Amino acid sequence: MVGGMTRHVRRAAALLVLASGSVGAQGARAEPASCPEGIPATTQCALGKDSAGAFYWIAMPSPWNKRLVVHAHGGPDLGAPDAKGSADDLTRWNIWTRMGFAVVASTYHQGGVAVRSAADDVERSRQLFIAQFGVPERTILHGQSWGAGVAARTAELFVARDAQGRVPYDAVLLTSGVLGGASLSYDFRMDLRVVYQAVCGDHPRAVDPPYPLWQGLPVGAKLTRAQLADRVDTCTGVRKPAAARSPEQALRLATILAAVKVPERTLIAHLNWGTWHFQDIVTKRTNGANPFATTGVVYAGGAAVNDKVARYAADSVAVATFAADADPTGRIPVPVLTMHAIDDPTAFVELEDTFRRTMERAGRGTALVQLFTQDSEHSYLSDAQYVSAMRALSAWIEQGTAPTPTAVAASCANVEPMYDPAKGCRFVPSYVPAPLASRVPRRTKPGMPK
Repeated sequence: MVGGMTRHVRRAAALLVLASGSVGAQGARAEPASCPEGIPATTQCALGKDSAGAFYWIAMPSPWNKRLVVHAHGGPDLGAPDAKGSADDLTRWNIWTRMGFAVVASTYHQGGVAVRSAADDVERSRQLFIAQFGVPERTILHGQSWGAGVAARTAELFVARDAQGRVPYDAVLLTSGVLGGASLSYDFRMDLRVVYQAVCGDHPRAVDPPYPLWQGLPVGAKLTRAQLADRVDTCTGVRKPAAARSPEQALRLATILAAVKVPERTLIAHLNWGTWHFQDIVTKRTNGANPFATTGVVYAGGAAVNDKVARYAADSVAVATFAADADPTGRIPVPVLTMHAIDDPTAFVELEDTFRRTMERAGRGTALVQLFTQDSEHSYLSDAQYVSAMRALSAWIEQGTAPTPTAVAASCANVEPMYDPAKGCRFVPSYVPAPLASRVPRRTKPGMPK
């Protein structure tokens, strides 16, 4: 870099000169890079590319508390890896570097709904950090949204102890998690596809080549997200103020939302995921076979809806393949703390009940503490709440005693003045999520318990 090296790059260069050895077969050494926006000025950043093709960012604060956060991002993105994705994650989660944690974040080397592959990338990023900076005193695995499922699988899969007898991850923090795995997390989007088509009949349109809705979208289809949004708005008026919708639009929208129980504000987003993500799942993960089912599901709306929805039976091999990749087992050998907004519009809070049952079946129920907040967001809640959760998890590691939701909520009051008091603390210690089946009708799939 000529003449204009930023202070972030100069600091990173000085740090990396002191780092140990080359990474070798695991990937290219991370090189100094300007820190993404929002990172504290004393932080040193570096960017590398691993042996599989994933980009990874490292952010090293000064002073460093000798602890590392390994971040598993959400999505998933469907395109090729782009270093900007993990840069954005460092910005969104700059609370960790502000707390003194080093952070390493991978882009994942392939796009799409591939959980095991992403877990490999996450673990590889941890190893790359160690190759350059040595073993931290503590390592916490953080997964957000879809990345929470990735993190759960990572913690289950990578448990081999090192020469000093330490497991790779000391604890796991899962925020706003999609934690029902492949078997349960996607059913409501299948429901949305069939109910929406029964009501609106424009995805696909009568003039479009027909295809089974579980396919998401045929390969080579030219439909864009903007075009789909226009169709949804024409049918339901969802992008208009309620007063501007026609009576017919209002009725169609109410019928869809009553049957599928998705929030109005994320209707288009969930249809997007049930289109392009389903296309990725079917064409790239299940060899063209159907992992979804609508047979036997009874939707709100009576015969007017149920007599018109398409009924699909799932393929047993597709179900097993998808589940083997993405279903958590609950066999996580370290403390797990989850945090979820009660009115999360993207990853329903009822998924936490599913995850608790998964941990209990694995005999790890006592290793799980769940926190709930009176929020209605998905991507980010508040600094004070994340700080409180991370401090509680760190104390659990050191002291061996699980925190209680009541204690975390109380501690947040002390944290709040220092971290974004405008957003503050909204923990609800007494909250218990309902079973997922209270929101998403159960259905029979081959190989799943009835």
